[in-house]
Amino acid sequence: MKKLKQFDTLVIHAFEEAVFHLPVHSHTYYEIVYIFKGSGIHHLNNNQLPYKAGDLFLIAPEDEHYFDISKTTRFAFIKFTDSYFSTKSHLAPDAFLMGKPEAMMRHKLLKEVKLTLEEPCKTILRNTIESIVAYNCRQDVATSPLVYYQILSVFGLVKEAVSRLDIRIDHGAPDKEALISYIHQHIYEPEKIQVKNIAAHFNIAVNYFSAWFKRNFDISYREYVNCYRTKLIEKRITCGQLTLKQISAEFGFADESHLSHFFKSRHKMTPVSFRRKSEK
Repeated sequence: MKKLKQFDTLVIHAFEEAVFHLPVHSHTYYEIVYIFKGSGIHHLNNNQLPYKAGDLFLIAPEDEHYFDISKTTRFAFIKFTDSYFSTKSHLAPDAFLMGKPEAMMRHKLLKEVKLTLEEPCKTILRNTIESIVAYNCRQDVATSPLVYYQILSVFGLVKEAVSRLDIRIDHGAPDKEALISYIHQHIYEPEKIQVKNIAAHFNIAVNYFSAWFKRNFDISYREYVNCYRTKLIEKRITCGQLTLKQISAEFGFADESHLSHFFKSRHKMTPVSFRRKSEK
């Protein structure tokens, strides 16, 4: 597979063709691809994403892609190296110091879905790309603050589109110890540790939280919570100082029967049987 190299910090290309001139390939640089007109299929990693006028794609160095053109397509390619943004960090607004453009470009979930912009953002994006392409006639395009801020504005529009997909793009995963501490602290309050609520507390998209937890802890979120809750209930039962009614209330179960059902599903025996067994 071909790996394209680029040494200039910023290169801008706009062209039109009926057959894409490259086979499947990867790069040593980042690439923003905008579709002015045309249609076809964008093969990105293992995904096939239909494209049309107005679509935008973000390509990182580790990605593999090519375009299968159905209808003659006019592209804009904005290609930059790692140093393009790092050498201009003094110009970056605070929002982009926290969420770097390169992190957005590498986000795996953005390779599986198409970014969709609504008006007026769709028109603003096209106008911005046209302005960047028009400025490409200047020799100082790579050092121009004007082009830099226009490219940043493209990422601002990306953030706008991503917010509608319920995806977090800043790679700001929560501190793992803080997350576990939060679970342990609120294990007696089932509502607070529901996925939708704990995800919101740690600012992770709900549909991403469970996968993130499993990847980082090698256990599903539900199983972790159930295991921890079970261990605590076992201690309450074996100490013999609390009734089942009191234990049920402490852990937020509706009543004793709900506690017994939960415990039996974990231990294949009732809390009463477990207590008797522990006393032997």
